[in-house]
Amino acid sequence: MPADGSIPVARSSPVQGSGGGMRVVVVTMDSHLASAMVHARGDLRREIPGLDLNVHAADEWASDDGALAECLADIARADIVVASMLFLEDHIKAVLPALAARRDHCQAMVCMLSAGEVMKLTRIGRFDMGAEATGIMGLLKKLRGAKKEGGSSGQKQMKMLRELPKLLRFIPGTAQDVRAYFLALQYWLAGSRANLANMVRLLVNRYAAGPHKALAGTLKVAPPEHYPDVGLYHPRLPGRVTERLDQLPQAGRAGTVGLLIMRSYVLAGNAAHYDGVIAALEARGLRVVPAFASGLDNRPAVERFFMKDGVPAVDAVVSLTGFSLVGGPAYNDAHAAEELLAKLDVPYVSAHPLEFQTMRQWQADPRGLLPVEATMMVAIPELDGGIWPMTYGGRCGCEVPCGNCGDADGAGSARDMRAHPERAGRLAERVARLVALRRSERRDRKVAMVLFSFPPNAGNIGTAAYLGVFQSLHNTLRAMEAAGYGVEVPESVDALRDRVLQGNAAQFGSIANIAARIGADDHVRREPYLADIERQWGPAPGRAQSDGATIHVLGAQFGNVFIGIQPGFGWEGDPMRLLFERGFAPTHAFSAFYRWIREDFGAHAVLHFGTHGALEFMPGKQAGLSAECWPDRLIGDLPNFYLYASNNPSEGMLAKRRAGAALISYLTPPVANAGLYRGLLDLKASLDRWRGLDPECDPAVRQSLAELVQAQASAVDLAAAEPAWPAEEWQGRVVRMTEALLELEYTLIPHGLHVIGEVLNRQQRAETLDAAGVTDAAERARLEALLATDPELPAILHALDGGYIRPAPGGDLLRTTAVLPTGRNLHGFDPFKIPSAFAVRDGARQAERLLARHAEDGNGLPETVAIVLWGTDNLKTEGGPIAQALWLMGAEPRHDSYGRVSGAKLVPLATLGRPRVDVMVTLSGIFRDLLPLQTKLLAEAALLCAEAEEPPEMNFVRKHALAYQAQHGGDIAQAALRVFGNAEGTYGANVNAMLDAGVWTDEDELAETYVRRKGYAYGVDGKPARQDKVLTHLLGSVDVTYQNLDSVEVGLTSIDQYFDTLGGISRAVRRARGGAEAAVYVGDQTRGEGTVRTVAEQVALETRTRALNPKWFEALLSHGYEGVRQIEAQVTNTVGWSATTGQVAPWIYQQLAQTYMLDPEMRARLAKLNPTASVRIANRLIEAHERNYWQPTEDTIEALRRAGEELEDRLEGLNVEMAA
Repeated sequence: MPADGSIPVARSSPVQGSGGGMRVVVVTMDSHLASAMVHARGDLRREIPGLDLNVHAADEWASDDGALAECLADIARADIVVASMLFLEDHIKAVLPALAARRDHCQAMVCMLSAGEVMKLTRIGRFDMGAEATGIMGLLKKLRGAKKEGGSSGQKQMKMLRELPKLLRFIPGTAQDVRAYFLALQYWLAGSRANLANMVRLLVNRYAAGPHKALAGTLKVAPPEHYPDVGLYHPRLPGRVTERLDQLPQAGRAGTVGLLIMRSYVLAGNAAHYDGVIAALEARGLRVVPAFASGLDNRPAVERFFMKDGVPAVDAVVSLTGFSLVGGPAYNDAHAAEELLAKLDVPYVSAHPLEFQTMRQWQADPRGLLPVEATMMVAIPELDGGIWPMTYGGRCGCEVPCGNCGDADGAGSARDMRAHPERAGRLAERVARLVALRRSERRDRKVAMVLFSFPPNAGNIGTAAYLGVFQSLHNTLRAMEAAGYGVEVPESVDALRDRVLQGNAAQFGSIANIAARIGADDHVRREPYLADIERQWGPAPGRAQSDGATIHVLGAQFGNVFIGIQPGFGWEGDPMRLLFERGFAPTHAFSAFYRWIREDFGAHAVLHFGTHGALEFMPGKQAGLSAECWPDRLIGDLPNFYLYASNNPSEGMLAKRRAGAALISYLTPPVANAGLYRGLLDLKASLDRWRGLDPECDPAVRQSLAELVQAQASAVDLAAAEPAWPAEEWQGRVVRMTEALLELEYTLIPHGLHVIGEVLNRQQRAETLDAAGVTDAAERARLEALLATDPELPAILHALDGGYIRPAPGGDLLRTTAVLPTGRNLHGFDPFKIPSAFAVRDGARQAERLLARHAEDGNGLPETVAIVLWGTDNLKTEGGPIAQALWLMGAEPRHDSYGRVSGAKLVPLATLGRPRVDVMVTLSGIFRDLLPLQTKLLAEAALLCAEAEEPPEMNFVRKHALAYQAQHGGDIAQAALRVFGNAEGTYGANVNAMLDAGVWTDEDELAETYVRRKGYAYGVDGKPARQDKVLTHLLGSVDVTYQNLDSVEVGLTSIDQYFDTLGGISRAVRRARGGAEAAVYVGDQTRGEGTVRTVAEQVALETRTRALNPKWFEALLSHGYEGVRQIEAQVTNTVGWSATTGQVAPWIYQQLAQTYMLDPEMRARLAKLNPTASVRIANRLIEAHERNYWQPTEDTIEALRRAGEELEDRLEGLNVEMAA
């Protein structure tokens, strides 16, 4: 490059008498070469009078019908067409017909770096790639490089590309056209203004024909200008590009940051978005090393510039490319990326520019990123271990220069990239804090650990999914002390719990110790978002966690470690006031809590302790957050680490994308066979005696034993006491009873809670690996060694040291042992591969199993099935539930030429072998956020079914869509809407919150709440719209409601989200059907081939194997406080199923009452361990009676009331004692 940074252009005299009017059209994915091409056009017009050179980028026409029309019109009249970087199906579908139509009528068509169906349209001279694709495609595949080639693959590819034209130069015939093709590719890949101009010259010079024939051979075409394949960039360098580190600015005492950037943007002179980030980092005292590599593999840049003698030469790496480290936008090799990044072992931040929309569009879109951006630029880099994905720039989107989108200098084209000043600044602040964390001394490092408490006043402070929190905290503090942190470690777990939960709580009437009080004046002065908060919650300090004069920060400080309790969303009686709604705001206390951690306590980092809190669910965009999004505001620049259950990747992804969390996975509890207990053991003994009877035994003995079996079965509610079993049914009854006991005995249950810093004992390891079906001796030994070692405490310490956290797939250990070792950064499954081929096959089997169960229950083929889809289930099963929904409709995924899921296609009716079942899909908010491509896939499948010209009796989707049109009008697209969920930015049906708070009187109120929250339809455009008529029409046709169970740890009665969704829609269907019930099924796929059960069957099974099983509850009670909370949740969720489906047998409440409340010894144990949760158990059982879900005897209900009053008195007395 010239010293002044300009890019020289080879010029020739204008051609006289050329005919003029040459039309050249470039169709590509994004606009990054547009400016360079515009400048090249100015140069070329001096040589080619009348040249019409236009660039059409998918980042513009994919979302703008007018821009697409202009693109297609230009293609239709083009003389030379260049198509590049077209590999997304939506882009290809939009322009492929126009390209194909023009191919044989233009003078040349050059297609590069695109999907095969585009590449094959190449036709220049005698070279026709459609006819001669085999050899050329082989060369192109070599140029792409093998994923496992190693760090130098990009350099090898570029060397090969440069050598090919030299080899072909003296071979006559078609080889010269092939040579021209590879030269064009060289020009494009080094897409500077000069190279792009020479690419056009080359094509015009060789292929101008017809009215432009006079141009052929008249232009001076310079050879491609070559730039470093691996190099460094800096806007203040004289030539902008160098290969020498010592030529970069050296200032920066706060640390060194390696930036990965795209070579193509640098060469095109379109790097202002990088410049903005570089300036922001340097303004914070950091030395910046911006590096690039050719091709799609950034490893050479990392190895050459970010490491020295095998050790890191940088304190953090920030990828500004928006793509995976190895592979770019077309593919990814996450394993290769992980190995290099683990060797480097510094934080790896994956930031992204906006590639497919403008900053103005992004700012206005409540989703933030478009589905393709969220998938390609967030989900895929997560597979590499990238953290803190955030938007930092893009195209302005303004027709004239402005100061709002980073175009503050008023220069450049609207198609040029710009840094977003605020976002680039925030990125720099976060990177600076990560670097500061890494460079800090452990003895001086301050860490805030955040516990959770929701709903408020429920005895659940410091509880988390599957985790013994306080024991884990104690182990973590001990490990930190041993590692040199300035931390005070309480002498015992109980002492730690008392410091946090009691302390001065009674003195101030608080739910936990108050660590600090923030005065209202101080809060008003320091709260930057005060107006937004006061608009929702009134003047500071508000009612939540406040005494009217101050805001309380709950928790306790242990030297340089603060253990704090995240404030609730709202207040008692209205705990869900926030409702995660867009436009709402957190309470004064919630915002003040995080500000206090950042500014007053001065934390270097925060560790959210367990699954999960509320920060990541606060209002704002789904991905690519802005400064107006509350998770972004609250976490600020604070490094955020999050202990997360290894089986919950979906909610973990929300924490990563919305709150910048780097996840550290922890193991779920060990699993065990439920076994039998008390009366069930007695019944089994009698059944064993029956099987041992001599066929010739005395009939009276047989009758006596049959009567005993029936009585014992009745005592455990497995059979009715009367009438007596007829003699001819004895054997059949005994066989069925034996099968029922076997199912109970061998049902897998979670055994206790996991504790950070503790490992499974030998028996637990064996039982867990048996349940996972691991039989290979070598693999079993490897996994047993992993389970016998604690990786989680070392991972916490390593993360707090500012190290790289290796990525790991989230999922169930029983389903995929790849979750081991834990202590890694969870990610989901590649969204482009959901549903996988296995999931499609298994989904079809499970769908048919559901239909078969419905038939076994005496019903015909259901016309409509309402299915609930969660993000967690689908990420863990590679999309199994999605595949079930598709197969019910008779559809399956469609794949593009790269093997990525790109849409839906119908299975022929002859192959399906039955009518297409109509499917109403209800999505969780997390599914919507994480799987936008799959949301469109399901909507497309429904639309294809509705549009199919098939008999309505063989296609219930079409039947119901036509019926809707006949009744309400509208087009088929509206009538075919089948995918429903929340509005953008909202989560949950709120049925669970209503039930927990007791703020409902009639079950139809729950139905109305569900419909109001989940009534937004998602069509093929992926955008939600309220469609009440369609929803009501569809609900009235539902015959079956259904959801999958995929984790042993999570049952229907374990968490409230199941009755919130499946229960909520079942109640809504019942209301829409005028009180007539639909069948409600769950697909239990936790073991083997899976089993379909009714909700009544599943609740009964879980009650017997868990809630009434000493093996289950004693393991929980060994964890004390947290264990009682888990038991209370089991009882509350059981009431939830009664409220939403009515499918809970009365004996369940009777047995729960006898086990926990009517046994004085057990009641005293519960009250001692967790008095608040104990009171809730008693009150919930009484509520179930008052709502007529069971009718105990007067003596029983009176005893239950006395037990509840005793617990209330004990709780009140405890509070008085604490205050004294």
